[in-house]
Amino acid sequence: MKNRTWAFLAGGLLVALLLAGVVSNYASSHPDGLDSSLLKGCTVDADDNIVGGSCPAQQAREHELGDSPLADYGVRGIRNSFVSTGLSGVLGVLVTFAIGAGGFWLLRRRGDASTTGDDTADGTPTTGDATAAEGATGDVVTAARRTS
Repeated sequence: MKNRTWAFLAGGLLVALLLAGVVSNYASSHPDGLDSSLLKGCTVDADDNIVGGSCPAQQAREHELGDSPLADYGVRGIRNSFVSTGLSGVLGVLVTFAIGAGGFWLLRRRGDASTTGDDTADGTPTTGDATAAEGATGDVVTAARRTS
């Protein structure tokens, strides 16, 4: 890969890590659209606990992975919420980047194996050489028009 491509990837990763590690701590703590729509029809108190009414949120239960190390946008065992949230975001970005990079690496390797070459044995260009192919196609079309 070219140095400019590496610089672009490193810059993008750095920005993503900065956003996940620092800016994520300043995200809104109020419920998003899905949470608020599930509460329609219910009465909630100041702590967002349902105290009356009927709504889909009453059927909510604890998630199966609710006790995982990165549950609730934090890292279990770290008491400082700023550090916990930031570290959780950074780990998420790194894991996502690693999976994406691995997938692209596998696809690239697969594509290299099926590629043959730009020229055939007799020296005529293949579809890899667009300029020569256009010239050859143009000559064939011109010759076909002359004969018709």
